[in-house]
Amino acid sequence: MNKINWLIILIILLPVLGTSQNIELADSTNFKLIQGAREIMASSGTCELTTIDNEGRARVRVMSPFTPESDMTIWFGTNSNSRKVQQIKNNPNVTLFYLDSDKSGYVLIYGMADLVDDASKKEYYWKPEWDDFYPNKPEGYILIKVLPEWIEVLSYSRGIFGDPITWEPPKIIFNQEY
Repeated sequence: MNKINWLIILIILLPVLGTSQNIELADSTNFKLIQGAREIMASSGTCELTTIDNEGRARVRVMSPFTPESDMTIWFGTNSNSRKVQQIKNNPNVTLFYLDSDKSGYVLIYGMADLVDDASKKEYYWKPEWDDFYPNKPEGYILIKVLPEWIEVLSYSRGIFGDPITWEPPKIIFNQEY
């Protein structure tokens, strides 16, 4: 094979080889992934929160999250007597899943959940449409704060693709102290 044929093959394979992102990514790629993640999270409106019960089974429920903070911390409000609260007390490892509104991508967040019962935070993270659900708001309402350990993002419409062989999506690994 001559040099021109090798060059053509290399040009064809470079985009495929470049999509394998199994390590911590460069800042510009992280920016693209975070931007894509934020767009998907905003468009989805809800997400699924997965906890682990006492028997080791995954428990999934739909949640109404608040907009992520600058460091991608996610907040939720819930009933302080709900099963998920007890499950988080027993095992704070959680997974969040957001499906893009056009179903062309998703965000998966693995992180550590913390229960927050601070009155000022509860007032800040409140939605007026919840008034009827929490008649005893001071005791019946608690916050779940999720600190991400890593985030996977896949979005064909945003040009964020998984590995062509394993389909593993690009990942951002956070270095947070817990």
